[in-house]
Amino acid sequence: MHTQIHRRSALTLLAASLLAGCAGTSPQTPPAAAAGVFQATPAVVNALAPTGRLRASINLGNPVLAGRDKATGALSGVSVDLANELGRRLNVPVDLMAVDAAGKSVEVVRGANADIGFFAIDPLRGEGVSFTAAYVVIEGAYMVRADSPLRRNEDVDRAGLTVAVGKGSAYDLYLTRELKSATLVRTPTSGMVVDEFMNKRLDVAAGVRQQLDFDARRFTGVRLLPGRFMVIEQAMGVPAGRPPLAVQALRAYVEEMKSSGFVAQALQRHRIEGALVAPPASAAR
Repeated sequence: MHTQIHRRSALTLLAASLLAGCAGTSPQTPPAAAAGVFQATPAVVNALAPTGRLRASINLGNPVLAGRDKATGALSGVSVDLANELGRRLNVPVDLMAVDAAGKSVEVVRGANADIGFFAIDPLRGEGVSFTAAYVVIEGAYMVRADSPLRRNEDVDRAGLTVAVGKGSAYDLYLTRELKSATLVRTPTSGMVVDEFMNKRLDVAAGVRQQLDFDARRFTGVRLLPGRFMVIEQAMGVPAGRPPLAVQALRAYVEEMKSSGFVAQALQRHRIEGALVAPPASAAR
């Protein structure tokens, strides 16, 4: 009898402590942030897709992220898969808004003309866009002509050398800060970098390694410098003016997509080589 009373008392105290803990939790803490998992509550749906549709800006300038089928015009890629899966979770239609350059994608989201976008994380882009942690990491590389005297990435920053780069791309933003002597020649899109490099007889082409590898098969007499000049963290983002719940929920979504294997499977499905699934947010910091 005494044992039963003691057990009941212990259970009562445990329940009371749990209730007290719940009562002490701030009502402002969203379920997605508190639980560390993505939950498509009505508040989350309204925060991420306030129009009742999920408008996703898709950058076609980075072949690691997305591309367009030349025959059908259909969009595909890792970012497309992530956008469509998010729409499915939210139970809202998805509008894919294709742009041909990273800078344009940033502007679309920054102006709240899209609800989500896919970008390389950069300090300048943080003005007007709230980012998640990265979902994939990719490499920035240099291409030169086969007879170029350049052998190392460190050799590129020399006076008199010209470097082609996509205007507003992560590589442009990075190289603008880092190159002190070489001259940047900006092309309208990243996909035009190698053509400009060849046509204008520039010294170096800078961009995502996968794009340069592809272009190296289109042209003869070119090679990539070994290694990389930067690591690019690709993340999702929302307009900075959205409720805090929007970016908190999107961050939880990205972490779940990485940990569940969704991102890894998408990379494999689209035959993307050289890109890696980003580590968990806690490990990435």
